[in-house]
Amino acid sequence: MTFLRPEAAESLWRWREVIAGAVLGLTGLWLVAVPGFLLAVVGYPLIAAGAGLAWIGVQRLRFRAGRDGPGAVQVDEGEVTYFGPLTGGTVALREMQSLTLERNMYPAHWRLEQPGQSALLIPVNAAGSEALFDAFATLPGIRTERMLGELRAGGVQSVVIWQRHVQRPPVRVLH
Repeated sequence: MTFLRPEAAESLWRWREVIAGAVLGLTGLWLVAVPGFLLAVVGYPLIAAGAGLAWIGVQRLRFRAGRDGPGAVQVDEGEVTYFGPLTGGTVALREMQSLTLERNMYPAHWRLEQPGQSALLIPVNAAGSEALFDAFATLPGIRTERMLGELRAGGVQSVVIWQRHVQRPPVRVLH
């Protein structure tokens, strides 16, 4: 027996990190304000943890684009796998060379490139695509705020979100 309509439950589920952060922060605020100084020692870290969890939740909420797109995404042990109706493939995050947002497709697609393989195109609204936020956050030097801004921006041009910097050996002069 459920007390919520499926649409309301799904909406609350999308906001789960923000709600948990708010509850944690309000609990910490209550511990600081009401019982006394002894519990304030616990309350201040709870407020900080709640604010951090709410911030992460807002970023993840901005990343989620729905789940009604074609195909499904699975992230497992550093590998992103896409099972699509026409295409699919796997890319290892540690070997990935670039991440591009292809906005000239409908819906927009993530383009993951790895040397020796064809590029993997994943719709932003594929089932399971919310796991890509944590996967992309592990890429060295990625700016998640820029990624979220480009995801919400309009336009039809492709944008390189992240690119691996290759260390080249120093050039040695023979003479």
